[in-house]
Amino acid sequence: MFKNLCQSFKKSDLCVNYSKMWKYVKPYWGRALIAMTITIPIGAMDAVIAWALKPYMDVVMVEKGSSYTAYIPLLIIIFTLLQSALNYIATYLNTWVGQKVSNSLKLDLYKKLLHYSASFFDNRHSGDILMRFNNDVDASCGGLLSNLKLFTTRLFSSISLIGVLFYNSWQLAIVAVAVLGCALYPLTTVKRKIKSIMDKTIFTGAAVTTQYNETYQGNRIITSYNLYDYQSKKFSDNLQQRFKLGIKMIQRTGLLSPMMHFIVSVGIAGVIWFGSHLIVTQAITPGNFVSFIAALIMLYTPIKAIGNNYNAVQMALLAMERVFELMDAKPTIVSKKGASKLEKIAKSIEYKDVCFEYVKGKPVLQNINLKIKKGETIAFVGNSGGGKTTMVNLLPRFYDVTSGSLMIDGIDIRDYELNSLRDNIAVVFQDNFLFSGTIRENILLGKENATQEEIDAAVNNACLSEFIASLEKGLDTEIGERGTLLSGGQKQRIAIARAFLKNAPIVILDEATSALDNKSEAVVQQAVDNLMKDRTVFIIAHRLSTVRNADKIIVINYGKIVEQGSHDELLKNPDSVYASLYKTQLK
Repeated sequence: MFKNLCQSFKKSDLCVNYSKMWKYVKPYWGRALIAMTITIPIGAMDAVIAWALKPYMDVVMVEKGSSYTAYIPLLIIIFTLLQSALNYIATYLNTWVGQKVSNSLKLDLYKKLLHYSASFFDNRHSGDILMRFNNDVDASCGGLLSNLKLFTTRLFSSISLIGVLFYNSWQLAIVAVAVLGCALYPLTTVKRKIKSIMDKTIFTGAAVTTQYNETYQGNRIITSYNLYDYQSKKFSDNLQQRFKLGIKMIQRTGLLSPMMHFIVSVGIAGVIWFGSHLIVTQAITPGNFVSFIAALIMLYTPIKAIGNNYNAVQMALLAMERVFELMDAKPTIVSKKGASKLEKIAKSIEYKDVCFEYVKGKPVLQNINLKIKKGETIAFVGNSGGGKTTMVNLLPRFYDVTSGSLMIDGIDIRDYELNSLRDNIAVVFQDNFLFSGTIRENILLGKENATQEEIDAAVNNACLSEFIASLEKGLDTEIGERGTLLSGGQKQRIAIARAFLKNAPIVILDEATSALDNKSEAVVQQAVDNLMKDRTVFIIAHRLSTVRNADKIIVINYGKIVEQGSHDELLKNPDSVYASLYKTQLK
């Protein structure tokens, strides 16, 4: 039913999104159907009370009969009790289905997030990710399902109550239904009014979340630089922006409920005036009139507040649009159809006329040509921002080249299956990210099914044995979020142990020792030297003392290779860029 309804309205964005949502609702459709079906008697039972007032009024109040005095109140109690029980069941089932659908959506979005390229994260803050991938899902599923129950209940309640209206007086019913249509008409403009504000609200909400994250991550910088007033003002500005948007939302939609309340009140006044005339002319009985008024008030009362609920539904629908906008987006870096699997590096890695730019029209690398033989150690040096890190970031396809090609054994890396390409590359960054958990769990990221012997070998080669032995829980020691309980050198060695366990033939060392003191650097350098054995190694370094033994040193300035050769070869020319850098560092 759900699917067929949407197929009949293919041009509607709402139904397109609902048809996409069907995939997530389908596994729980049985419970969802029960929850929806239960709303029929929940709503319809509202009419029982209004209907019962006619015989009660005519027989008891007018004719002074007593036949209805016992069972009418009892009937109302029974129906109300049954309605309450069904309401609880419907709420429970809706919440259960909503949570299941929400979790399924979040899982698929998270999998999508994992496969986005580095450029996706370059252009977004952590708050944006949290709002779009988590909060929007909660808003679309939770808000939509809870309000859907409310609307379906009121729909069936309204249908049954309108039936009572026509049962008592078709003349008054026509007036009441006409007023109802006028009251509901303003709802048709809600989505258009709130869409632009909702987008801005999401942006400012993300900014607030980002600032919380930055305060947590940068608490020491804030403390050391006394940034309390600066951060407070920044946070205050974000809150003020959200306040302005909230007020603007009220300005655009806040009149809905008061306007509907006024229209409904006019309708009730009109019905009372016209109903009085019908009673006097004996077109209806007093019982008809009382039953009609009760049904009308029960029909109109929720309508007066429906504007706020309708706003919530529209916000949920807009959140759903944003969710499926993300779901439909395609990662820019994926495996090509029919891509071959990279088993090993047999001969060489070659950059051939490689050009790259993060922003169109602003080249970072220009016509790079470089060939690296298997087992060689290549070091990239040069001015800051010259393109050294970009050179190695292209190899595991964090980004794709703008033009030219990057080849392994004569085959463009874009023709290799992406996972197999990255399986052959291990990266040790300057600031290695460690996940919350234990040392063991972080090392095992290199190879999840590693044996204890393999873990011990990795720990030993990473020069971690002495440190691990000093810990009460050894490898099972908790390290805190991002490894906050460890020193810089300890973090680096855990990252190196992780790389050892991966045992990839290509190793990238991105400023692996530049942020360490001399003592820590010496220990980490020994671990790095162990990692480099029998592998093809790419080193990015500012400290030229760490690259003296490289087979080839590549000097990159402003996106171009300006010199290349061994340490001794480059120093033979005292006017070379490398010689100048080396002398500067010696001083």
